[in-house]
Amino acid sequence: MSRCIIYAQMAMRLDEIILSDRKTRVTLSFCFLALLAVTIFFIKPGQIFAPAPIVEVIPKADPWKEAADRVAEDRGEPIGRDARVVVPPELRHYSDRRRFLAVQSAECEEQKYEIPHDYAALIDLVRRGQLIEMEPLGADYILYGAGESATEDMITHFDRASGEDIPLLESRDEYENEHNRLVESIGEQKQAVIDLQLQLRRAAKDRALRKALATQLADARLSLEKTVKKADTLAFFYKDPHRLRALMAERELIYEFASQFGDKSYDLSDPTERRQFKIRLLSFLRPEASKVLIEVARAYNAQFARPLPVTSLVRSEQYQRLLGETNPNAARTAAPPHTTGLAFDVYYRYMTAAEQDWLMREVAQLKSKGRVEALRETRDHIHVFVFADSRPPDERLIQKALGK
Repeated sequence: MSRCIIYAQMAMRLDEIILSDRKTRVTLSFCFLALLAVTIFFIKPGQIFAPAPIVEVIPKADPWKEAADRVAEDRGEPIGRDARVVVPPELRHYSDRRRFLAVQSAECEEQKYEIPHDYAALIDLVRRGQLIEMEPLGADYILYGAGESATEDMITHFDRASGEDIPLLESRDEYENEHNRLVESIGEQKQAVIDLQLQLRRAAKDRALRKALATQLADARLSLEKTVKKADTLAFFYKDPHRLRALMAERELIYEFASQFGDKSYDLSDPTERRQFKIRLLSFLRPEASKVLIEVARAYNAQFARPLPVTSLVRSEQYQRLLGETNPNAARTAAPPHTTGLAFDVYYRYMTAAEQDWLMREVAQLKSKGRVEALRETRDHIHVFVFADSRPPDERLIQKALGK
């Protein structure tokens, strides 16, 4: 009945609004009453005026986030370095601590691997199939911060001789602009050094002020020296036609690869995408190392129902140098282990004693079989270096790396 009342009220309202002649009003009223009759006799109750169904919006699950939560899940007992563990001899330093890195350097020499010096060199290895990508989330592992120290800075060429990062500029005009900016900066820094020298002379009797000014002066001179070196190195590359062509080719290689990197295209003019591109390039390993990582991860996940957290894979010399500024564990040898693509680090920060002991025994067994070199590091990591031929390198090469 409520429907009839509503329609009747609507009909009365419509009759009041229409101000034309009586014939029109009669015709419209008749049509409306006919529509009302159809509604009453042919439309089932609930079809009209039924409230719209409430649709519950369920947030899309993030598999990586869920896996990361499993890694850091509260175990209710001591974890990481607070857990009481038994480190097997295989994961401790040798009596001669240098041997740990010497073994890995010897393997690199024996395999005659190319060490990637920068991102372009990594791309070259990927294109030639020497490195394979490790997905952010595998069936039994998770990349837990791999490559996270990569910055949003422009991608550069790393010059081994000078240790300088050379900007990959788009044109000679862009170089001229950068050169002019550096020259202007050098002038300003020279003036800053002169001003500090004058202040230092005037503060002859104030020892505290002189000490502070001397520190500022030393920093200013160092900054000036770095800027001059940067300007000279830039000119060395961009004023030479052959080196200029090499830089242009390197830039083209990087941008072309970024535009069709698997299923994604990266806009390298965008700082965020540039960093994501770098991180992805640091998510590769050589096939031999990938196989061992997956093997260990599968066993760990089967034992503890958690993905194995892996924090470091391949690195370029350029990235290794960046890490060396903040990480005392980052190797400074001629061929740092991670640059070979044979090394990965497992993160034990959230693992209980049972998890760590089990994991260390697994890795110790691999080392006993001659398949890996390994070390439990003090910064919550277990470093694993895989021998490409499933055996250690020739002892003569190890002794050579030790300088004997």
